[in-house]
Amino acid sequence: MHPRDVLLGAQAGAVALPVCDHYSGVEARMRKSLALQTECMERFGACVFDVTLDCEDGAPVGGEAEHAALVAELLTGLPADGPVARRVGARVHAVDHPAFEADVATIVTRAGDRLAYLMIPKVESAHDVARAVAAVDAAGGSHLPLHALIESALAVHRAFEIAAHPRIESLSFGLMDFVSAHGGAIPAEGMGVAGQFHHPLVLRAKLEIASACHAHGKVPAHGVVTEFRDVAALRQAARRAARELGYTRMWSIHPDQILPIVEAFAPDAEEVERAGEIIAAAHAAEWAPISHRGQLHDRASYRYFWQVLERAHRTGRTLPAGISCFFDSGVAQRS
Repeated sequence: MHPRDVLLGAQAGAVALPVCDHYSGVEARMRKSLALQTECMERFGACVFDVTLDCEDGAPVGGEAEHAALVAELLTGLPADGPVARRVGARVHAVDHPAFEADVATIVTRAGDRLAYLMIPKVESAHDVARAVAAVDAAGGSHLPLHALIESALAVHRAFEIAAHPRIESLSFGLMDFVSAHGGAIPAEGMGVAGQFHHPLVLRAKLEIASACHAHGKVPAHGVVTEFRDVAALRQAARRAARELGYTRMWSIHPDQILPIVEAFAPDAEEVERAGEIIAAAHAAEWAPISHRGQLHDRASYRYFWQVLERAHRTGRTLPAGISCFFDSGVAQRS
């Protein structure tokens, strides 16, 4: 049996996505992002980051209909998938924005078969999700998972009910809108790379979103670091998001942020080696308890180490000999 089926049980249905979600909304940058994605797919043998084509805050104001048409054109112009499946999504306007329904109708109707997901910003409740689902389904996108952007105190309060919706695949934290929505109660430093890990209200919101996602088998996506030239600060923020706050995915807003995020969310080589040894020995023992380096392990710890290997695969790491077979072709797509 496949380790995922043996070890994860109900968790086997939990969503697993690339660890980086890269946003771009200006035509030249969207084209550059898609080209970079192709290069990285060839380099890593996996789609290590998503590209989200942006119709909202990352796009020019005015000409919304033309911009949605451009996004649809870029999607339909993508080459057919090769050995590695490409993942591209789109962010439309919020459900109460005048352009929302037109965005969905244009992009989903023309290019829904090329979309991996649709991001809905400024989601305040499960009712907003239901409104989005109705519009997406009416455009022929009943197969599309939705990602929701949590950007207010009320949305954080309702994060568990939003994450529980069956069409939701991931929740993202909209840091800057969240801080702005507090009317000055959170200082501007709360939007910075350091302050967002120290202010209690921001930290509480991040933890609530991560907890809601893990409770419902969805993916928590950490928000942006706007200091895109400070690679060291970005790496530190990504590592803290992954190791302290429980996030398994993070936004990028500049091409130079993508690989540092992927690297920060990847397990280190020693951890991958150890996980490979434990899973290989457990598999040989038909998942009975084993001793490894003087420690006892059973299916409870096997589950953790299998997830290390899944994360290594999603981040393009080299897998140990004897383990890569579990990630070959169709088998890999299950992780």
